[in-house]
Amino acid sequence: MTGLSTHVLDAVSGSPAVGLEVSLQDASGTELSSGSTDSDGRITAVNTEALVPGIYHLVFDTGNWFADNDIKGFYPEIDVCFEIDDPGRHHHVPILLSPFAYSTYRGS
Repeated sequence: MTGLSTHVLDAVSGSPAVGLEVSLQDASGTELSSGSTDSDGRITAVNTEALVPGIYHLVFDTGNWFADNDIKGFYPEIDVCFEIDDPGRHHHVPILLSPFAYSTYRGS
């Protein structure tokens, strides 16, 4: 399986961050695809094709998600910059989100 997925969890409520808009951009900032997290806080296929080697950005629209959920947050967006060097494997970029902190890692 190739491609890119993400999963966003609201660390305050301990539940999925439903309806959070996410866009995939190349190194120049051109949007390649976009989507919204599902009822489990996931986008299982941010893109459907294998990514060619290079630098990409996953941009999470946390500002609008916080506003929609009546949460005062510090980060209006999260931009996770990462590099693909093995286009044949699946890449997963999860986010653990709270109003004043977030964490991410290379998932599987």
